[in-house]
Formats: sequence, structure tokens, C-alpha cells
Amino acid sequence: MSPIRIVLADDHAVLRTGLAALLNARNDMTVVGEAADGAELLTLADETKPDVILLDLTMPRLGGLDVLPLLRQHVPTARVLILTMHHDEGYLRQALKNGAVGYMLKKAADVELIAAIQAVMRGDVYVHPSMTRALLDDFVPEETGVTDNEAGLWATLSEREQEVLRLVALGYTSKEIADTLSVSAKTVDTYRSRGMEKLELRSRAALVRFALANGLLE
Repeated sequence: MSPIRIVLADDHAVLRTGLAALLNARNDMTVVGEAADGAELLTLADETKPDVILLDLTMPRLGGLDVLPLLRQHVPTARVLILTMHHDEGYLRQALKNGAVGYMLKKAADVELIAAIQAVMRGDVYVHPSMTRALLDDFVPEETGVTDNEAGLWATLSEREQEVLRLVALGYTSKEIADTLSVSAKTVDTYRSRGMEKLELRSRAALVRFALANGLLE
């Protein structure tokens, strides 16, 4: 399988250098270009046709939010993952509206970056766990509530299955959950699969709706 082709767009050269070193050290990823602003990014994206673009929001000449719609025209197949210092719900919503498929914070880049890239390449949306709830509130109707059937299904889960599914709904990866619960990632996947089957759910989005409706993310 060919390595994931990545372009870095950030006006801080030191950060780009560090990210490039981290990603190029892997066999399944390679940085094919770096840009210091949005205008430079458009030209570079046209030339390299990357799989993933790591995009800062605050850059000179053409910022991240402004360049996002243009990237959809220039490289429609590229997955754009926002990498920013802004822990801001407004930026998050606008970025996803403009075509980004992920939003993560620079302070967690060394921990989350690989998982985030792998997630968006699978076709998932990756949002930093601390911002998941704010985003989900936009999509879940306020009148949702607990049904007797849902409460009964949740009660059939073991305590560990419940713990795993809560963390999955909050946006944590299998590795992060494994580290938190001191088990293997394979064990986490087993709990997740078994719990989802008991709840009769087929996707993480369905799990999130279930969790919110039943107050499991409080």
C-alpha cells in the first residue's frame, strides 16, 4: 500500500519541521510539501495532489477558513484536517461547514495526530474529544429522551462495555481508551463490538445519538 501523501500548511516553520519529522518517520505516511500560507497551499496542492492536508486556521494572505472552499475545488479528494491552537466552537463549526473533515488542537498533535490522519483516511470525521459535545449539540434534537427500550438495552451491557462505549461516543480512539482502562486495544475493540451489538447500533454516529439521548455523556 502506498504511503499517505500529506501536505503541511502552517506559517510557523519550526512546527512544520517537527510535524514533518514525526510523519516521515513512519512507513505509511510521507510529507510531500509544506506551505506557509493559503495562497501557497493552493499551488502546492495542485502540484502534489495530497491525500491529507494539515491546515492551520491563522495564516497570512489567505487563512485556513478562507482557503477551505477553494481546496474543495482544486483537490476535491483531499481530506483536510484542521490543526490549530484555537479551542473555539465557532471555528470548529465553520471549518466543518467549509469542508474540513477533522479538527484537532496543536497542543495534542504529538499524541493524536497519527490517529486523526488514519481516521480521516478511513472516511471518518475526527474532532478533538474536548470539543465533541459542543458539535453534537448542533445535530441532536432537544426533545430526545430516554425510552424504556433504550434503558433496558443499556442495562444489558457489562460495566466495562459501558465504560468503553461512553469513551467511544466522546471521540476517544481505541488506543486512548486502552491506555485509560489499562487493557489492550484489541480488548477495547471487542468490548466496543459486543456493546454495539447489544444496543443494536451500527455506527459511531448512532452511538453518539443514543448516548446523548440517555445522558451518558454527562
